[in-house]
Amino acid sequence: MKNLMKPIMKSIMKSIMKPIMKSIMKRTVFFVSAFLLLVFCFNLVQIFSAVPDSAEQRHELRLKKFPYIDRAKWMVEYELLPQKGLTNEYVLDVMKRIPRHRFVLPAYRRDAYRDRAIAIGESQTISPPYIVCYMTSQLLPKPTDKILEIGTGSGYQAAVLSLLADEVYTIEIVEKLGKKAENLLRELGFDNVKVKIGDGYKGWAEAAPFDSIIVTCSPESIPQPLIEQLREGGRIIIPLGERYQQAFYLGRKVEGKLVKEILAPALFVPMTGEAEEKRQIQPDPKNPVIVGGDFEESRKDGTPIGWHYSRNVTILSNQIGDGTVLVAKIPSGKFFARFKSGVSKVTNPKTQQLPEFSQILQGFPIDGKAIKTITVSYFARGIDIVPLNGKAQTATGLVMLFDEARDQIAEIPICHVRGNFGWQKFTETINIPSKAKEAILLIGLPAAIGTLDVDNIKMSNKQR
Repeated sequence: MKNLMKPIMKSIMKSIMKPIMKSIMKRTVFFVSAFLLLVFCFNLVQIFSAVPDSAEQRHELRLKKFPYIDRAKWMVEYELLPQKGLTNEYVLDVMKRIPRHRFVLPAYRRDAYRDRAIAIGESQTISPPYIVCYMTSQLLPKPTDKILEIGTGSGYQAAVLSLLADEVYTIEIVEKLGKKAENLLRELGFDNVKVKIGDGYKGWAEAAPFDSIIVTCSPESIPQPLIEQLREGGRIIIPLGERYQQAFYLGRKVEGKLVKEILAPALFVPMTGEAEEKRQIQPDPKNPVIVGGDFEESRKDGTPIGWHYSRNVTILSNQIGDGTVLVAKIPSGKFFARFKSGVSKVTNPKTQQLPEFSQILQGFPIDGKAIKTITVSYFARGIDIVPLNGKAQTATGLVMLFDEARDQIAEIPICHVRGNFGWQKFTETINIPSKAKEAILLIGLPAAIGTLDVDNIKMSNKQR
């Protein structure tokens, strides 16, 4: 009986379990297939989402590639923010991410994050960070913009634009500089910048129109090709004027014509090529002079005529409108310059006190082979002037000399003071090296706190 039941039970179990197992297998295959399909779809979504399909997405991904750099953050917070007029948070944010030291020669890297122009070779310079920020902010750049830069230099300005716009086109007339900048930008990952070797006067017609154009060298007037290549409603920022007397102009294209607005004074290297050939007024390096040393004329923004890069300077009068004298007689005319410097709220671990600089600058040509000495004189009055970092006195001026390659060959402090004193004349005579070709005169309080009044700045020279 037992032997008879065994095949019967086996047959019954097989008939029952077979459809059950078949059903289980079908469901397992279904669920496994569904799971694999979900995994595939998820990966597909990830793949497509990683490829940005809009300028805004490309902009966000680009920013993630460039985190903040400590030295660049310090530059923005100490060198830039204490100055007036820099309010574009997007530009300031981007400048915290750019390794500026990579865009200067190794010999100058210790000064890469200071607010100063630095020679980059081939008689060209990298602009001070303040100027880069100021000019870029005037363009009101957006992630969708296509921007043209004239004057690539070492590539720093193009790098800043790269993290603000969708496409950047930049032109450099000096082939050696242009190739070097192109390689560096590619190496650092600024993949939306295109570099062209050529005369910036002619622009980049095949890539036009551009939403904005930024010119980092100075012609006497705006090149017509750049106006034509600017789209309707677009903006252009450009320094215009004589070789050592320039101002920024902001242009907007309205109904096919450029509407210009004069902004702050500036000092840039000249636009070479066709622009330089068309220059009408040439400098006289054998007879350098100071322009506007009496401070009697000022621009609409309050900056005295002849001077640029004004920081914490006010032009004051000793009279009111009806001619009433408010203060004691001043050395010359009705106006004088007041330089006021305090201690910055930003600290540097290596320095106990950092001043909020107060200064103005003026550049001029100088032929060291023809001029033996220059003598700078001015009247000054001091109120509570305290030199910083343990110095006995502080200079109220600097003369910086540059050679033909625009490498700085000397920086000479002049007219040292401290404490309180009334109006008195200060004079300093400086020997000029034979290889000197350009100079910059700085007046103010570059390393002190207090108040300095200055008037009637003059300069004379002695020929060799």
